[in-house]
Amino acid sequence: MRSDNSQELFPVVDASGTVIGRATRGECHGGSMLLHPVVHLHLFNSRGELYLQRRPLWKDIQPGRWDTAVGGHVDYGETIDEALRREVREELGITDFQPERVAVYEFRSERERELIHVYRTVYDGAVCPSEELDGGRFWRPDEIRANLGREVFTPNFEGEVGRILK
Repeated sequence: MRSDNSQELFPVVDASGTVIGRATRGECHGGSMLLHPVVHLHLFNSRGELYLQRRPLWKDIQPGRWDTAVGGHVDYGETIDEALRREVREELGITDFQPERVAVYEFRSERERELIHVYRTVYDGAVCPSEELDGGRFWRPDEIRANLGREVFTPNFEGEVGRILK
């Protein structure tokens, strides 16, 4: 069975996003509460529907739940923009998009702390989810609202949905 690489190196940052060190995925996700940066892209089509990915069952965090179209860690030595473009290409096969910055905030769970850089875009081209995902689809805003609080979505997504749905 696939699994995340627990030795992958992430930057450790302060609350302003300045890199102050580095740590492995295993350390960052193992309860150390080391703050590490993440990028999220919310992908809308021109009809106002929002694409969500389904997290594979082998993921170490929130397996099987629906989540932001693209979500990924910034690699050590990588900029936020580089990470965003890499993750969108790797997860959805999209290279031509115009990200709009929405927010930067800290997310905390019982296992980790993330500094999340949130973006949105409107895109009507082909979406080709990679094997990193368990597929995905476009959701109508009313469909998303009807499923909030029912353990369908990740806590990260539920916390962000108010920032991106009008």
